Amino acid sequence: MTTIDDLAKIGTSTWLDDLSRDRLESGNLQELLKTKSIVGVTTNPAIFAAAMTQGNAYDDDIAKLKAERAKADEAVYSLAIDDVRNACDVFKEVYEQSGGKDGRVSIEVDPRISDDGEATIAQARELWNRVDRDNVMIKIPATDGSLGAITEALADGISVNVTLIFSLERYKQVIEAFKTGIRRAEANDLDISKIHSVASFFVSRVDVEIDKRLEKIGTDEALALRGKAGIANAQQAYALYQSELENASDLPEGTNLQRPLWASTGVKNPDYAPTLYVSELAGPNTVNTMPEKTIDATLDSDSLHGDTLSDSAEESAKVLEDIKAVGVDLDDVFVLLEREGDEKFVSAWTELLEALTPRLV
Repeated sequence: MTTIDDLAKIGTSTWLDDLSRDRLESGNLQELLKTKSIVGVTTNPAIFAAAMTQGNAYDDDIAKLKAERAKADEAVYSLAIDDVRNACDVFKEVYEQSGGKDGRVSIEVDPRISDDGEATIAQARELWNRVDRDNVMIKIPATDGSLGAITEALADGISVNVTLIFSLERYKQVIEAFKTGIRRAEANDLDISKIHSVASFFVSRVDVEIDKRLEKIGTDEALALRGKAGIANAQQAYALYQSELENASDLPEGTNLQRPLWASTGVKNPDYAPTLYVSELAGPNTVNTMPEKTIDATLDSDSLHGDTLSDSAEESAKVLEDIKAVGVDLDDVFVLLEREGDEKFVSAWTELLEALTPRLV
């Protein structure tokens, strides 16, 4: 038994926030499953950019794609889909044993089309069909332009990882998109018991931005609130999940509730405990997707202290009210973080295409 097994007993599944051809071919991913108790994998454009621009694991496939005259964006998805499909096979047994909750591997739509709902749903369908594994999840960002695509994908029976959620207001929209999609899937005579979804709430980036603003304010009251916003915001999201999903009367029987997923859980401030966003966000029916460094820190720690989500609503609400009271505009923070998050993924994707293009001509 490991600390991550203990975390699972509380109700939080641990997914690795990383994937590469090296991890697959070396057997490292299988080893992490066996020895570190991870039960899923998430990817994003930045992860694939790092994987495909380092080492030579992709050289043979890139040479084949060059011979086929593939364009850079086609080549990137060809390489990524192979990795995701193979990772799905690694986690097939976990997927089956968990009834579809875990054993999941996520692949994201092109971040450059996040404002185009029609293009987003078209690519979500394409990725779902090309990966061709029941345990894949298609990542769709929670932007204004893509909310409709989330509903459409779920209505088609596609399991969706909704990403880039920062604010409670946006999360409310995601929950409604989920509910509508599931109701439509049932109306389409699909087996809704096979449809799973997670809502990825970003954590550490919230603290980075709000801590910066608290330090600029500089009062004792403001400085005492550093490192508390990310957890409080996520705990409020969990309270919303409890009220809007756990107690929902407007979902079909057999619905798998969309689980809150804690993303960006590697601490950015070295003064904070490396397991801060693990021990303080442990609770029933959740996922924590961690970089391997955070997984290792969790395995080496005894920081867990039970369910820190279920009864956190009142205290976490007060933390956010205190942060607003000292002068931090939370609405402005969340708008900024969503825009920056989208821009970072677009930038990583663009840099990857630029790096790959010379190797294809």
